Amino acid sequence: MQYVNQSDVKVYVVAYENQADLKVYKTKYQNQARGNKGLWHFTDYANQADIKIYFVDYANQSDLKVYFVDYQNQSGWRKNSKKNLFY
Repeated sequence: MQYVNQSDVKVYVVAYENQADLKVYKTKYQNQARGNKGLWHFTDYANQADIKIYFVDYANQSDLKVYFVDYQNQSGWRKNSKKNLFY
């Protein structure tokens, strides 16, 4: 996203797993990113996305804090109170 007002969710990437609301695994294919379990696929065009994300520079600007993990089985919610952002 180029502009924050075009996004559905403002996201901040944290440095440490314990700071995150959601641990995210980047999938290779779009069909792998189903459900609300932290499996994300980044599209080339906004109209291909289910949810439009804008990455902010500061944690206090965000709706959600994420930490990117290396393996799919590490993904998931750390704070269930934020799950509603993706329904």
